[in-house]
Amino acid sequence: MVESQSLADHLLSLEAALQTREVRSSETRLRELLAPEFREFGRSGLVYTFDDIISRLVSEVGPNNTAILDFSVSLLSDTVALATYRGVRLVDDDGHKLFTNRSSIWRLHVDGKWRMVFHQGTATE
Repeated sequence: MVESQSLADHLLSLEAALQTREVRSSETRLRELLAPEFREFGRSGLVYTFDDIISRLVSEVGPNNTAILDFSVSLLSDTVALATYRGVRLVDDDGHKLFTNRSSIWRLHVDGKWRMVFHQGTATE
């Protein structure tokens, strides 16, 4: 089993990568980070499958304007981890921000790479 602090650092780096335009616009990178059975319950209330999220993210436009706060990881087993955090997105030049409670389930695959299998965003103040 991976030492928990190094796992938290690693999963934080993967979560942060998934928020960058570089990764979000790359189908190859997304397929490396998301499991084929991936599902998301979005902040909007919509449900996305692996194929939905890939096509949506690669066509997305806009700035990198997000941040991750209060990140933590709980091991659910030797190969499954729950990551939780508060997401912040700047939405306009006046400093208006959207806050979202986020959770992701990551699974260690046989190739030694962690892939996200589930993600949920819940709007909050």
